[in-house]
Formats: sequence, C-alpha cells, structure tokens
Amino acid sequence: MAIHYQQEEGIFTLHTKHSTYQMKVDAFGFLLHLYYGGRINGSMDYLLTYYDRGFSGNPSNAGQDRNYSMDVQPQEYPVMGTGDFRNTALILRNEEGIVGCDLRYVSHKISQGKYGLKGLPAVYASEDEAQTLEILLEDSVSGVQVQLLYGVLEQEDIITRSVRITNHGNGSIMVEKAASACLDFLSGDYDLLSFWGRHAMERNLQRREIVHGSHVIGSRRGTSSHQYNPAVILAGKGATEDYGNCYGLVFVYSGNFMCEAEKDQFEQTRVLMGLHSDLLHYPLGEGESLVIPETILSFTDKGLGELSLQFHRCIRDHICRGKYRDQPRPVLLNSWEASYFHFSGESICKLAEHAAALGMDMVVMDDGWFGKRDDDNSGLGDWQVNERKLGCTLGEMAERIHGLGVKFGIWIEPEMVSEDSELYRQHPDWAFQIPGRTPIRSRNQLVLDFSREEVRGFIFDRICEVLDQGAIEYVKWDMNRSIAEVYSAENAPGRAAYDYVLGVYDFLEKLLQRYPDILIEGCSGGGGRFDAGMMYYTPQIWCSDNTDAVDRIRIQYGTSFLYPISTVGSHVSAVPNHQTGRSTSLHTRGVVAMAGTFGYELDPAKLTEEEKEEVKEQIRKYKRHAELIRKGDYYRLSNPFKDAYAAWEFLSEDGSRVLLHVVMLEIHGNMPVNYVKLKGLKRDALYEDGGTGKRYYGCALMEAGMPMPMVSGEYAACEVELIMVQEADAD
Repeated sequence: MAIHYQQEEGIFTLHTKHSTYQMKVDAFGFLLHLYYGGRINGSMDYLLTYYDRGFSGNPSNAGQDRNYSMDVQPQEYPVMGTGDFRNTALILRNEEGIVGCDLRYVSHKISQGKYGLKGLPAVYASEDEAQTLEILLEDSVSGVQVQLLYGVLEQEDIITRSVRITNHGNGSIMVEKAASACLDFLSGDYDLLSFWGRHAMERNLQRREIVHGSHVIGSRRGTSSHQYNPAVILAGKGATEDYGNCYGLVFVYSGNFMCEAEKDQFEQTRVLMGLHSDLLHYPLGEGESLVIPETILSFTDKGLGELSLQFHRCIRDHICRGKYRDQPRPVLLNSWEASYFHFSGESICKLAEHAAALGMDMVVMDDGWFGKRDDDNSGLGDWQVNERKLGCTLGEMAERIHGLGVKFGIWIEPEMVSEDSELYRQHPDWAFQIPGRTPIRSRNQLVLDFSREEVRGFIFDRICEVLDQGAIEYVKWDMNRSIAEVYSAENAPGRAAYDYVLGVYDFLEKLLQRYPDILIEGCSGGGGRFDAGMMYYTPQIWCSDNTDAVDRIRIQYGTSFLYPISTVGSHVSAVPNHQTGRSTSLHTRGVVAMAGTFGYELDPAKLTEEEKEEVKEQIRKYKRHAELIRKGDYYRLSNPFKDAYAAWEFLSEDGSRVLLHVVMLEIHGNMPVNYVKLKGLKRDALYEDGGTGKRYYGCALMEAGMPMPMVSGEYAACEVELIMVQEADAD
C-alpha cells in the first residue's frame, strides 16, 4: 500500500519507491504538513514546535495558549483568514465582500487507482499502478467544502495534487485565489529553478536563491506563455545534475498560472502552484464547484538529472495518450518555411514528391489554405477550403499525395478570428472584446470566446467538415496571440479565462474522440503553450518558432528539465536561418533536430544533390534510433549557456545502446580537447563505438569521459553510437 493512515495519531503517509510525503490532522482539526523528502519510516510530527511568536495570531480553539499559531505551522492547504500572513493557497470572498475561511478536517477516503478530473487533463494510471487519497475539509461557518486529492504512483516516484472547492452554504461565494499544491519546509536553504523566455527563445533556465520575501512567476496571457513555463524545480543548495535534493512541480494546465516561492521570518520556505489570482474572480452559487488543475510533484536526492528522468517517464507514459503515445512519429516536411503563404495545390504536391524521394513520411500544408488567407491579416474563422488557390478539392489533393506514398497533414488555428472574415462580420460578439472599446489586436487577429459552447461548437463543425474531405493524418494546432481582453458576452468576466481553457480542452477531446488516428501537434507561436495540459491532448508540441540550431540547443536544454524528448517538435530548417540569419552545417542541424520528433522546414528543391543524399542518411539514421530517442533515458552532459560545447545522451532502458551528440559552441585557435563524461552506463560493461570500433568500459566513459575530435569551423557536430558488446568485470 502506498497510502497509510494512522488513526490514533491522525497521520497520513504517502510512500513512493524513493520518497515519503506525510501530513497530520492535529487536535484542532487543522491539516498540517510534516514532511516531503527521501523515504523514511515513522511519524515526523516531532518536527513541529510551539513557541510564543510576537504578533502571530492564535486560533480561538487554543484558548490562552499563545504558542499555537497558523502563521508558523507548516500546512497542507493554507487559507486566508486563519492568522497565517504568508502567501496562502485559497482566498474566498462572500456576498458581503468579507474575506475569510477556516478549513478543518472532516473525513477522508483511500481508494485504488488514480482520480480523474472532469474536463481537465490529469495524470492517469491503471488500478494497480496508483492509489488515491481524498481529504475533505470544511469551513463550518460558510459551508464551503474543499476536497484535497492526492494521487500516488509509487513506482514512478510521482505524487499528484488537485483541489475541488464546493459551495454548500447559503448564497454565493467568490474564489479569488486557488492553488492545487503547497509545499511547506520547516528548514533548509533552497534555489528556485524557473524557465523564462520570449517568443522564439523559450524556457531559458534561471536559478535563483529563495530569500526573504516572495518570488513570483506566472502568466496573465490566457496561455501558459512563452514568458514563464508552469513548471519549477526547488533544489537544495549545491544540488547539481548528479547530486542533491530536488523537488519538481509541474502544473497540468494551459492558461493563467502563478507560482510563489517565499522564505518567511523564521527561515521556513513555502512554494505554491496554482491559478493566477489576477483575472480570477470565480463565482460559485449554492451547490456549485470549481476544480483546480493538477500539480505533479516528484522528489529525488540524486540531483536534477534523475528528477528529469522521473518527469519524462510520468509525462510520456501517464499524460500523453492516443495512438502515437507508443509509436514512432512520422518524419514530416512542413510547408511554412518552404513557401509561407505563397503556395498552390501543385506546389504542395511537389513538396510531397520531394518528401517521398527523400524518405520522409508526411507533408504538411501550413497556414493559408482556407478562406481569404494570403497573409496573416484576414481569413481566420472561415474554415472553408480555398479550392481556387489549391486548384482542386482537398480530397483530390490528399488522394494525390497519398498516391505518392506520403501522409498528409494540415495547419489550423481554431481559437482565432480575423476582423476581415465572414465569421467576424456575422458574429462580432463571439470574440473577446470589451463593449464600448476598440479591440486590442495582436497579429491582426482576435480571440474567439471558447468559454461559450455555441462558439466552439460552430468552429468544431467547420473543422470536421474539412477533415472529412480527405484522409488527414496530422493536424498542427496553432494559437498565435495572448488574450488581452477577457470579456465574454455570456459568461462572468472573472470565470471567462478559466472556462476558456476548459473550452479548448473540450474541443480537443471531441476532436480526438472523432479522429483517434490523427496526430495533433500543439503550437502557440511555437512554444507559447508548451505544458503538460496540452500534452494530454497533443503528444508533441512545436518547441519554438525559432529553428536556428544553436538557439534550439539552448531552448531544448531548458525544455528537457521537465518535459520528455518525445514531446519536442524539432525540425531541420534552411540556412541562413529565417529567424537569426545564422548558417550552420546540415549535419549540425540534423543532430540538433534529432533531440525531438524530427522533421524538415525547408524547400527540398533548393538542396544540392549532395545535401539530398545527406538528408536521406539523416532520415535513415533517425528511424534507426527513433525508439531510443523517444523512450530512452535522456541525459544533459553540459550546460550550453556556460560550456564551450553542448552535449546530450540517449541511453536505452537496459543500458545496451547509447547515442551521444555533441555540438561545439565556441571555436578558438589551438583549442583544448573536450572530454565528455557519459552517464547511466553499466560500469563493468564493455561498449563499442560503431564508427571507430574502439571499445571502452562504461566506468571509464563515465569517470574520465570521451575525447571529442578537433574539427575546424563553427558549430561542428559529433555523433557517437555505442553498443554494449560484453558485460564483464573491469580489469
């Protein structure tokens, strides 16, 4: 059993393979957090201390005892209104405008299997892989009940947390802040690792000491955003890739979020993850509930690398779903950087001919195939095939492409509308915009109100009419702006941002149910909605609109801390690169793109014959390694923001196959030799280099490393494939 309850002490213990999470219902009914860390035995309530702290409030239950204060105690779900003046997980306001809540333990239930969340993505598991703990808390005055949900995947070292808030009182309440996870630490010094960015340069690692005060990251943009990713790591001082205590928090949600990390007056640390309090004023009438999206937690004492592996396995096997979860992804050629809006049906078919000749699996027709859409100023919302532009029907075009032995995919942006469109002229109220104000445009488009079933239902029907015209095997789902005006003509403004995201999930779920064989790739200006919530519906996401190989090394480095390689959409593009103007070799571009789903973003007609042969070899090589890349353990072997080279490794589950990639980021005269140390190998096994035939013991490669060849020229790349040929004791 992963979940244990000691009734006499009121202690709940959640065990995973290598960690323990413990909490206690105390004498007053408060649910206190005791411990989260390496696996232990026994009760940890001895850690609680009680002293008279100046200006810290005392609950009335404590009587004259000034030693008990919620401003000091570690809590599972701290709320505003109990005398806790730190950041809290929940703020409720009643009809009179009074803020206050006092949650006490009522009951609990332990069950086999993992809980699910209606309308929201969540970790899933079979009955024998997980257990669920439900703890019911209640505010006796207001009648508000809060159900804390814990899912434990013991073998995966994963614990999940979600919250359901229900109004069982008389009258309505307003939810103004709600988190799904809180971690309280009584002692210790920690760093917060977060991932900041911008369009075309996402998920840059930032490591910052948690000092007195509050450090807050989040998004108010309606999406999880390019600027901050809804995933953080709490690392002990001195923790490295290979050593130290590390805690990960991944929010399974694609909208506004907020993470707060705070060190208080007594050197205690609190970390909260949940919905952003700005733009959240969610009304709950009598009997109504609000579910807070799930946070995935994981702990290891073996450093950042091991934490990454734990999240990679969880997301790959327990978030991603569908046909392509366990299948190699097709190597595709996307038309965007090949032709942008300037294409015809004939030119797309010509791309398909090139794709077939080069060994690619699919061609994708990107933006510009529908409505009046020859640039990015019009046509969004008018999801009718522009047969005049294509010169044929979509069905005829798909049939022709399939006849070449190539699959066919298309681009869509269902959440958007152009003012210059038939849809907007007929239904201007379907877009988010504040009455009496001129709209705030971004990329000359507005956002459709997907919180309204009528709106998303109409778009869903139009998209299905398109998909039904021909055998479409792939859809790239884009979302190319932030939401600035969160006003719904039908729904309360304070709930529109949350309901919008649920509307997107509803649309995606219906699309997957109707077309289970279609691979959907998420996208939001590249990586603007790269989160575990979208991965529940789209098992791969276009990692960034920036396809420059050198920038991509750094983008993919940050992404890898919490998200598996199988979710990373990555392509070889033309040079000079369209975003940076930088030129790198085709070999280097191929090596970098292999740390992802792999594909091409270029016009093959512009390749030389020599380059075409190299592309064919890249594709053969990728397909040979596809399962290793998709399912193997991924190790970061350098920091490309600091080191002269970028290096990463794929290792098969049984340790018998290794794929090492290295890219030089600096070149100088008379360079020193770089020795790359591998990870995860079997120490006493003998590995053979498939290129040179040289043999090395695993322990040697991990302790001393492998010297990289001296190659002149900028951004040279090196690939090494190692095969275990013998398991033996080292000499």
